[in-house]
Amino acid sequence: MLQLYAVPQFPEGAIFQQDGAPPHYGNIVRELLDTTFPQRWICRGAVMTWPPRSPDITPLDFYLWGYVKQHVYSECINDINHLKQRITDVIHSVTPDVLTRVWEELDYRSDVCGTTNGAHIELS
Repeated sequence: MLQLYAVPQFPEGAIFQQDGAPPHYGNIVRELLDTTFPQRWICRGAVMTWPPRSPDITPLDFYLWGYVKQHVYSECINDINHLKQRITDVIHSVTPDVLTRVWEELDYRSDVCGTTNGAHIELS
């Protein structure tokens, strides 16, 4: 997704902020970022560092976790198996239309970040 969708949309000279989640910090990801954003990506352990647990602009942060929690806990959870089933059901309920709206929101948030030159912003 990063290589095929996100990177082609970034303007020349963009600085990329990566969170410190283990899957986002794998060797293959860091190699891609080093090649695509030489000396211009922010993450733990990178040339440009960013504090852990910083606000993020990823769809998982601004959309998916809230969506999952809202729907999973809309009913009382009986046990761990029930919780696992609720999470699975909610993830399967995400439709292509919902994902399209999420990407539109990501485009909007990216535009806001670009317009403000990366200044601190509050989006709800």
